Amino acid sequence: MLIQTQTTPDPDVINFFPDSPLTGKGRAEFTDAKTMRKSPLAEQLFDLGGIASVFITSDMVSVTKTASASWDDLKPLILAEIMDFLATGTDAVITPEPQTSDEDVIAKITGLLNARIRPAVKQDGGDIAFRKYENGTVYVELQGNCAGCPYAMITLKEGVEKILKTYIPEVKSVENYEA
Repeated sequence: MLIQTQTTPDPDVINFFPDSPLTGKGRAEFTDAKTMRKSPLAEQLFDLGGIASVFITSDMVSVTKTASASWDDLKPLILAEIMDFLATGTDAVITPEPQTSDEDVIAKITGLLNARIRPAVKQDGGDIAFRKYENGTVYVELQGNCAGCPYAMITLKEGVEKILKTYIPEVKSVENYEA
């Protein structure tokens, strides 16, 4: 594995360019114990001592040493840590999974109902109205001709539920709303 290095105008900073990607998700800077937890590579580099900050992109690790540290001592250790880390095949930056709020899910549900489902239901002389969303269940009310239709539950389960579950993973089921 080849890792190229590049000095910078700042004598306390060296950039390391490995021939394999470090992360698939943007870039991140690590300057303290709290931020380090988001990168196993940054943690390993800080454990060497003499490191002030680490900046990681998909193709570079930029290391800033403390004024009292020596590049002669640190550079070979940093190269070894980067090589060892790349051998693990893990991402150098840990990004938490985004949390979807109920408001986001409701916005997706109403958008999909209005764009794809309501026009089809209206063609049969009815309508569908969103009533609530809780714990993965969407409650809708069929109106007009659809409300009393003998095929209403089939429409609800085979049509509405299938579409919503396909496009919105948070949706687990669709039920008829009863006030």
